[in-house]
Amino acid sequence: MGEMTSEGASLSAGIDLSQFYQVFFEEASENLDNMEQLLLNLNVDTADDEELNAIFRCAHSIKGGAATFGFGDVAELTHQMETLLDKLRRHELKATSPMVDTLLQSGDALRAQLGRHQGSGADAVDTSDLLTSIRGFVEGESGDDFSAPPPAPAPAPKASSPAPSPAPASKAAPKPGVRELELQVGPLTDMSLTDNLVDLFKEITDLGTIEPLDGGVPADGIRRFKVLTSSTDSDLLDLFTFHVAREQVKLSPFGPGFGFHDGAPGSPPAAKEEADLGYGFFDNAPGIPEGSAASSELKVQAEAPKPAVVAQAAARAEARPAAAGMEQSTLRVSIEKVDQLINLVGELVITQAMLAQNSRDVAPGLYQQLTSGLADLERNTRDLQESVMSIRMIPMSVVFNRFPRMLRDLAAKLGKKVELVTQGEATELDKSLVEKITDPLTHLVRNSCDHGIEQPADRVAKGKPEHGTITLVASHQGGSIVIEVRDDGNGLNRNKLIKKAREKGIDAPDSMTDSEVWNLIFAPGFSTADQVTDVSGRGVGMDVVKKNITSLGGTVEIDSAEGYGMKVSVRLPLTLAIMDGMSVGVGDEVYILPLSSVVESFQVQADTIKTVAGSGRVVEVRDEYMPVIGLETIFNVPRFDFEHVSTIMVVVEAEGGRVALLVDELLGQQQVVVKNLEANYRKVTDVSGATIMGDGRVALILDVGSLVRRSRH
Repeated sequence: MGEMTSEGASLSAGIDLSQFYQVFFEEASENLDNMEQLLLNLNVDTADDEELNAIFRCAHSIKGGAATFGFGDVAELTHQMETLLDKLRRHELKATSPMVDTLLQSGDALRAQLGRHQGSGADAVDTSDLLTSIRGFVEGESGDDFSAPPPAPAPAPKASSPAPSPAPASKAAPKPGVRELELQVGPLTDMSLTDNLVDLFKEITDLGTIEPLDGGVPADGIRRFKVLTSSTDSDLLDLFTFHVAREQVKLSPFGPGFGFHDGAPGSPPAAKEEADLGYGFFDNAPGIPEGSAASSELKVQAEAPKPAVVAQAAARAEARPAAAGMEQSTLRVSIEKVDQLINLVGELVITQAMLAQNSRDVAPGLYQQLTSGLADLERNTRDLQESVMSIRMIPMSVVFNRFPRMLRDLAAKLGKKVELVTQGEATELDKSLVEKITDPLTHLVRNSCDHGIEQPADRVAKGKPEHGTITLVASHQGGSIVIEVRDDGNGLNRNKLIKKAREKGIDAPDSMTDSEVWNLIFAPGFSTADQVTDVSGRGVGMDVVKKNITSLGGTVEIDSAEGYGMKVSVRLPLTLAIMDGMSVGVGDEVYILPLSSVVESFQVQADTIKTVAGSGRVVEVRDEYMPVIGLETIFNVPRFDFEHVSTIMVVVEAEGGRVALLVDELLGQQQVVVKNLEANYRKVTDVSGATIMGDGRVALILDVGSLVRRSRH
């Protein structure tokens, strides 16, 4: 099995299996993620049967696919994992932490193996140590149970039996899920192909047993075998058709009139009565004389196990349609197709805006149907845009699920005890943002574990629980998503940060506010670690975290209480493609403000704007003074009506601060398609992007965070 090649997999069944590779890789990745999550949540002291069965199913699914496609190394490792998991779920072994560690490491090795088969170019993965460890768990702790199943009554032996059939029957008897099947293979021109099926049962021991019924001599090019297995027919056919075409394989319930005597079928009824006492699980089995005493006795004996068998078959029959329904409820679509769809919807939004703007001068009374149609188009366009954008939205659990394993390994390395709590995993974020936010969040979580959480002894000395807690929270706030990373560790030391900053040559006066001191950790090369390790201490990370989040249109805020813990809040837009905006006019120019940042707008008299220290202006809004920013001044908007005075203010909020923007007019609210200005032109200060208006003009989308920072300086 370990030596099968993908070429062999592609050609043996007469079809090109490579066309299904991508589906297999995606499903295997999902199974590995699921298995890792289940292993991390597994309580070794009170292991739940359903959890163990779920882990076993993950490994079994990967093994079946790998064997079908000829990935021998993957099949070999998953087979050994499956053997261990099978003994765990049957309670022949007790789960231990070293077992879980080994299974987690095996999952990592499987990812590497699958990546190599997918074309990553990596070297072959050496799994010999893992295989040895797994075999040690299997053999070292339950060797007796594994090699000696409990005895069971066997049918009377036959002097003329060509093969020792009672032995397999006695092994299978203790397992209620084992079935007896007759396997017919053929007609074949090359009889050696059936040897591969026999080898399959030798390599995959959990598959069951197989023995010839024809003494190895084919009849009319057809070989017949008796199979004892707990696998389903579909699983067996999937494996068999790797070597033999599906139409040449036939599985049927094993009948008592076959294979127990020389000259079968058609063996004497009297002999069958004695031989079949242990095999009365099938009604109307061929060869059973009706009305005979033996037949009556046989039916009485079969009466007890029959309900269990029927119930099991019914449950299996009910489970299959449900599984089929689950498979059909989802559709795999490439990201490129989704991106193309979003771009087309964006162009549709622009076209709809153009039609809406050009129809403003149309008299509604004369063109009532046109006006009504345009209103419907606007509503349907918005619904379509929301539906398409939801396709790209994926839950934050995709990001959060990677941290339990990472924290488990890191805490063990640092000698700390850490618990991870997640909240709001169902909160959704655009897929492109999820991919880009994963690394910054990973660094924040590692920082909390390394710098924040204390050693167990230190925590106990401070009156804290021995286990530190790191909490990940995701929530929607307005048009943004807020992700918080909290810990109940040391928190930040104000004096230590100021001292470190001065050592680095950073201006850090004692008059700095707490928030300004906390932000020092975002300076390039800044680190509070006393020594450099492979985890932290080089001062590379937090500045990159802030830079990456800022590039996504997001912000980072820190709150800390020394001795009690620290909280890092990351605020991001829900999507980068389409947004709701408020368009404002300044002179002949149009600017877009993100609607999620707009607080209010009002009309103001020129004499209510005050000048402070001759360098800045403020306006009083409900007993609160706000900085005033004139967009005309910032963007040097040309104006020909020199006596015009702007009297409209729009209050916007970002990064915990508010400013009042002075504009000429409010043009309205609309959806805008965000275009990357930096990629198409160059980076412009205080501008986050651009969009195309309904009249074809380009309008700049303002960076509210940058404007708030400008007001502070």
